[in-house]
Amino acid sequence: MTTPQPGPAEPAAQNRPDEEAIKAAEEQLSLLWRRSRAASYQLARAVHPDLEPSAYGLLAILFNDGPMRLTDLAANIGVGKPSVSRQIAFLQDIGLVHKLDDPQDGRAQLIHLTEKGTHQVKQSQTARKQALDDRLAAWSPADVREFARLLRKFSENYYEN
Repeated sequence: MTTPQPGPAEPAAQNRPDEEAIKAAEEQLSLLWRRSRAASYQLARAVHPDLEPSAYGLLAILFNDGPMRLTDLAANIGVGKPSVSRQIAFLQDIGLVHKLDDPQDGRAQLIHLTEKGTHQVKQSQTARKQALDDRLAAWSPADVREFARLLRKFSENYYEN
């Protein structure tokens, strides 16, 4: 006697997590996001007392990806150009970014980190990395790799459904 196999229209229910597991994951993600927002606030305030976390995010993007147009920066974070424009104006006022003509298009400008902006982001990222290193110091290398693998898997699938 053969065991019936699920057909193509039947979901493999045994491969789906149960409600309790999903609830536990949701609770932990919620806690992680709250703590992440608090850490982002602290990172931003370490750069400048009036800096918003979202403006720090712009600095980090410019640090990692290099100079870019305001429209590209806004698209990169998924917000409107006016919001990013206000944040860039503030970052300019405190000396962390400046605008230069785009060599590819004289009508446009590229936003660059200043030397001070680059220094501030490097300093913040070094502190953030040290904090993560401290929190993972007691973990085995295999656990850290598995944690990174699962976070990547979650991130890659986050918006698929």
